Amino acid sequence: MAMSDVKLLGAWPSPFVNRVQIALNLKSVDYELIEENFSTKSELLLKSNPVHKRIPVLIHGDKPITESLIIVQYIDEVWTSGPTLLPSDPYDRAMARFWAAYIDDKLFPSIKELRSTEAEEAKATIAQHMTEGLVLLEETFAKCSKGKDFFGGDNIGYLDIAFGSGLAWLRVVEMMTDVKLLDEAKMPGLFDWAERFCSHGAVKDVVPETEKLFNVAKMIMAIAKAQ
Repeated sequence: MAMSDVKLLGAWPSPFVNRVQIALNLKSVDYELIEENFSTKSELLLKSNPVHKRIPVLIHGDKPITESLIIVQYIDEVWTSGPTLLPSDPYDRAMARFWAAYIDDKLFPSIKELRSTEAEEAKATIAQHMTEGLVLLEETFAKCSKGKDFFGGDNIGYLDIAFGSGLAWLRVVEMMTDVKLLDEAKMPGLFDWAERFCSHGAVKDVVPETEKLFNVAKMIMAIAKAQ
């Protein structure tokens, strides 16, 4: 398919955009990334996602698809020649979707909350909740991977993409708060998985460098304080 037929509206610091990029890379789909400005929304974005008015948006031909996990599922169903992202077993597929929803509903909001919280006691409470959640994901990794390298088994799958897209922001929050979240002693499976995931060919040029993302985080905090 020609590159012009697949466009992605997004921004490089967004873990939700990174999800789509990783899925497209795994399927060897050429695409055009159209960078959106955080301060102003383009007409194309507003036209393509009039409900939520946010990135990412995948435009396939002239059809827009929104919401990162829905886009990843769409990619898996449309480009069937590449590796399968969702498990073939109905129960395993349901569990992958459950934990992906958990990551979006619980883990990612906690990362944002910890990043913006200044009170030490509140930080400690949020960090404790995040650690408990990561321990659950450590147990989930053991069950889903069945002793293999990824949540998806031998290859990166749906749940790997859902969680792995946030690893850079997790590291940034660790730097900003001096709190160790992904602890090798408490979560050895996840710790090793994170290294494998980030070094994968479909991922390493997508997930932002920690230092570069750290500077973005400081800018976001400065803007928030000024408002």
